[in-house]
Amino acid sequence: MDFRLEAFERLLNIMDDLRAKCPWDKKQTLESLRHLTIEETYELTDAILENDLKELEGEIGDLFLHMVFYCKIGSEKGAFDVTSVLNAICDKLVYRHPHIYSDTVAETEDEVKANWEKLKLKEVGNEKKTVLSGVPKSLPSVVKAARIQEKVKGVGFEWSDKKDVWAKVKEELEELEVEVESGASKERIEDEFGDVLFSLINYARFIGVNPENALSKTNIKFIKRFTLMEEMMHKEEVSLTESPLEVMDIYWEKAKERLKR
Repeated sequence: MDFRLEAFERLLNIMDDLRAKCPWDKKQTLESLRHLTIEETYELTDAILENDLKELEGEIGDLFLHMVFYCKIGSEKGAFDVTSVLNAICDKLVYRHPHIYSDTVAETEDEVKANWEKLKLKEVGNEKKTVLSGVPKSLPSVVKAARIQEKVKGVGFEWSDKKDVWAKVKEELEELEVEVESGASKERIEDEFGDVLFSLINYARFIGVNPENALSKTNIKFIKRFTLMEEMMHKEEVSLTESPLEVMDIYWEKAKERLKR
C-alpha cells in the first residue's frame, strides 16, 4: 500500500475510535469545533512566519485532524463524508485547471487566476452569484481587502500600471489629511483612513507584497525591539514608565542595532 494512503487510513480509523469512545470527542459539533479550527489556523500561520518547519509539520497535522473531524460529523448527519469531500475537490481542481487537463492555454499566473474566477462563476449553483459573493464575511479586514481586489482583477477590473496605483495612494492620503486638518467628524476621517488602507493593500499586490504577511512580520519585529528595549532599560535601572520619549528613543535605537547584529 502507498505509505500516504496508509497514514491517512490510520487517521480515519483513529477518528472513528475517538468519536465512538472519547467523551470529549463524542460531544463535539460543527459549531464547537469552529473556533478551535480558527485558532489552529493562526498557529499554523505563526509557524510559517517564524519559518519553523518542525512546528509547521505539527500544525498541519492538527488541521488535518480538524478536516477529518468535520467529515466524520458530516457522515453522521448523512450530509457528506471524507470520500465525497475529496472527490468534490478533485473534480473542482480538474475543472478549474483546463490548461492542465484540457486544451485551454494559460501561460502566466494572471491568466490562470482569471480563468479560475470566470470558471467559478459558471459552475452549477454560482450562476446568480456576483463576483464578490465568494469572499468570506468573517475574513480579517486586511486579508479580505486583498481577496476582494484579487477577485475583481480576475474579471479585468484592475489598474494597468503600478504608478497609477501609487498615485491613488497619494490621492487618498491627501484626502485624509484634508479631513483631519479641517476637523471633520470621526466618521468622515474613518472613511478616508479606510480608503488609504485599501489603496495601500492594492499597491502591495502590484509590487508583489502580501500585506497580511508584511504587517504580521512588522508586528513581530516591533514586539522583539520593544521587549529588548524594556530589558535594556531594566538592566540599567532606568524606569520605562517615568522616562520621557527622548530617553526611550535612545534605548529603542540601541535595541534596533543589537537585533540587526
